[in-house]
Amino acid sequence: MKFIYQDLGNRKRGDILVVTLSAGANVRLLNSSNYQRYKRGERHSFHGGLAKVSPLRIAIPSNGHWYAVVDMQGLRGSVRANFQVINGEALRPLPPIQQRHSELADIAENLAAIRPASDEREFDVFISHATEDKDDIVRPLAAQLLGLGLTVWFDEFEMQIGDSLRRKIDSGISRSRYGIVVLSQAFFAKSWPQYELDGLVTMAVSGRQVLLPLWHNISKDEVTRHSPSLADKIALRTSDYTVEEIAREISDVVIRSSAGQNS
Repeated sequence: MKFIYQDLGNRKRGDILVVTLSAGANVRLLNSSNYQRYKRGERHSFHGGLAKVSPLRIAIPSNGHWYAVVDMQGLRGSVRANFQVINGEALRPLPPIQQRHSELADIAENLAAIRPASDEREFDVFISHATEDKDDIVRPLAAQLLGLGLTVWFDEFEMQIGDSLRRKIDSGISRSRYGIVVLSQAFFAKSWPQYELDGLVTMAVSGRQVLLPLWHNISKDEVTRHSPSLADKIALRTSDYTVEEIAREISDVVIRSSAGQNS
């Protein structure tokens, strides 16, 4: 079995593996024990999968020794690969004044690597949320989704000084395949999240988008009181899953949908 690998050494949870490929290939992020099983051709667990876009980003889920592997099992042709690890500290919140400058620089680099900068590019997901939930759940979730290779419309990624908030939001909603709605007490108390929700629901009803509710510190009774239709939809709860697990679930849904459309 031929494969390309990179010993990533000891890495921290939240670091981002970036794999640049010359063609579509299987990309696996494995810990030490699973890497040994992989080499022996045994059953193993890994993070990643078939990469159809490059570069692919995978968030390292826990502290430890990690390996990256690229192979062409089940595929034709050959591939060249380059590996890089981004320190996860760069994705964590900084003091307010530094934060905006750091985020804009990092995000510009990430988006430029994924697709050409353009107001016409499409997004995998749009994240609708209240400002109060940014630090606790939304910013870490956006970083994890970006690390898993998804294109993400998140206001801190897209908004710049002087932008029209309404036009930017409308544009982001209309060009996103999935709408993640972080439902919380703060969400239902704010006007802008309600505006975004109206647009996302309209897109979902028309069949142009899929709505993915995420319940954050809120009960079903509370959601029902504000929106009975949303209470009936299957949702992930931040009380039941970690941010990494939620991001992985969302990524799996998006990737399966893309595979179905391309088959």
